[in-house]
Amino acid sequence: MHNYSQVRVGVAGATGYAGLELLRRLVRHPHADVRFAMASSASESKRLPGLARIWDAPVEPLDAGKLAEGTDAVFLALPDTLAADLAPKLSDSGTRVFDLSGAFRLRDASARQQWYPHTPVNVPAVYGLTERRRRELADARLIACPGCYPTAAVLSLQPLLCAGLLEPGIIIDAKSGVSGAGKTPTERTHFSECHGSISAYGVFAHRHAAEIEQELGTAVTFVPHLVPLDRGIFETIYARLKPGIDGASVEKALTSAYAASPFVRLTGADLPEIKHVAHTNFCDIGWRVKDSQLVMVACIDNLVKGAAGQAIQNFNVVFGFDETTALD
Repeated sequence: MHNYSQVRVGVAGATGYAGLELLRRLVRHPHADVRFAMASSASESKRLPGLARIWDAPVEPLDAGKLAEGTDAVFLALPDTLAADLAPKLSDSGTRVFDLSGAFRLRDASARQQWYPHTPVNVPAVYGLTERRRRELADARLIACPGCYPTAAVLSLQPLLCAGLLEPGIIIDAKSGVSGAGKTPTERTHFSECHGSISAYGVFAHRHAAEIEQELGTAVTFVPHLVPLDRGIFETIYARLKPGIDGASVEKALTSAYAASPFVRLTGADLPEIKHVAHTNFCDIGWRVKDSQLVMVACIDNLVKGAAGQAIQNFNVVFGFDETTALD
């Protein structure tokens, strides 16, 4: 871990939902000197009226050379293919890269090629789930910030699996607000299609399932759903406890895992809701146990803890700042 007073920062993809969230928080970070806010292409330039008096400069066209020469850290809120090309170049130039795309999250070469075929398989990255990877983050050059669904699922389940409390056969019923699909409109995210409706998608074919299974080390049944909300992730997780394991063991494992984690709130039998975490970097985890049955509920804001907030949390750890800086 290194200690800095000021870090020169660039944001690429600043016009997207996650990019806007990054910029809004980074310009108020006492140790971040935001030098560049760039778009997702070399031809795009625009102003951000929603950030008036926060960031009044225009968003510049994407320029990898300027980012490499003029920054100590770059946040990439770019499409996977762009991030796959740009991140290794920036990292090789000495810039710390915090990548919010999925391009470098999967470590297995065949899995990476299946889900992110344009990503080089020989480029290593640290998986940036802050609460579980603080030690690895200290010297990381390229940080692959987790997906929103995996963030909630892995934070909930990994301590229990590491403690040997669960039987095989985990089911994750996950729901996301529409902003999780990004800013580029599609038929599915059109207001008339999603308003007043809930739909399952990506059944047995969602790349976040591979990410969750990688981190948990076990197979899961993962079913995501689109719900008519601006933001938020709500996951209901079903599992069975091994013989002799009770609710007290579940509580002990989770409490021990997150005793020093400022952004994980354990709610016990008081199950969390999306409105409790909206616009925050918290992950709220609640659970109930009946006999051998375990039901967990985890909630995060997909644009904060599931994207921009977690990236800044990683930034704070990497550069030796208080983990909560700019995230309170």
